[in-house]
Amino acid sequence: MHTFAHCFKFMKKLVYILLALLVFNSCSDFQKVMKSEDIGLKFKTGEELFDAGKYSKANRLFEQIVPKYRGKPQAEKLMYMHSMCFYKQEQYYLSGYRFEQFVSSYPKSEKAEEAAFLSAKSYYEESPIYSKDIEQTVKAIEKVQLFINSYPDSEYLPEANELVKELDFKLEKKAFEIAKQYNHIFDYKASIKSFNNFLLDFPGATLREDALYYKFNSEYNLAILSIASLQPERIQIALADYNALIKAYPNTKYLDEANSLKEELEKVKQESKS
Repeated sequence: MHTFAHCFKFMKKLVYILLALLVFNSCSDFQKVMKSEDIGLKFKTGEELFDAGKYSKANRLFEQIVPKYRGKPQAEKLMYMHSMCFYKQEQYYLSGYRFEQFVSSYPKSEKAEEAAFLSAKSYYEESPIYSKDIEQTVKAIEKVQLFINSYPDSEYLPEANELVKELDFKLEKKAFEIAKQYNHIFDYKASIKSFNNFLLDFPGATLREDALYYKFNSEYNLAILSIASLQPERIQIALADYNALIKAYPNTKYLDEANSLKEELEKVKQESKS
């Protein structure tokens, strides 16, 4: 029993040593290829690494040989793999740019449509959360929309449409939160103006119900806090906003709050007449 356990431990250690040697030899072989002047060997090794999903190593070789393959028959495949390596490593800024170059260089390639989509999707991936600067999101929308316009029958069209919807919502959410923030800091005039712009810019907005309520809420507060001479007109505007909310959303989730504010407005309106 003791001998068996001893042998088992020895065999286990031997396996670890062999694996370590294989890894070392593999790394050593890779370094030899990296230092080689043979661009054909680098292409072949890079392709093998790419097929094995070892994108970082593959791209280190591709970066060495891309300039040397310009104008050669293998350049198309090399440029595609080079771009895909960046995408697989989530280096989306580079993959977006590289796939764009691929489509420009090989517009008739059988990979052109896929490359165009992955370029657009790379820009989508680079888009930050809604609270950050919107410049990258606007750019991403332009890129995905360009793909949709260029490939209206693409197999990627359903996904591309979903990407546009997600990106549009980021812009919508950003604009909504800005307008809502004005309401929260009691700058009701700025809030009303922002919500008016929001409703014009996003007519089919997901947050339309919320925007209509908070616009009414801002109009209510502006009316209630106004001097007596300005109250009648502002109360009428606020009541019109209440009606707009109820007309669009008869069973709005804000119904109780909205009704309470409306009653207060009508009470102040009656008191001002007596």
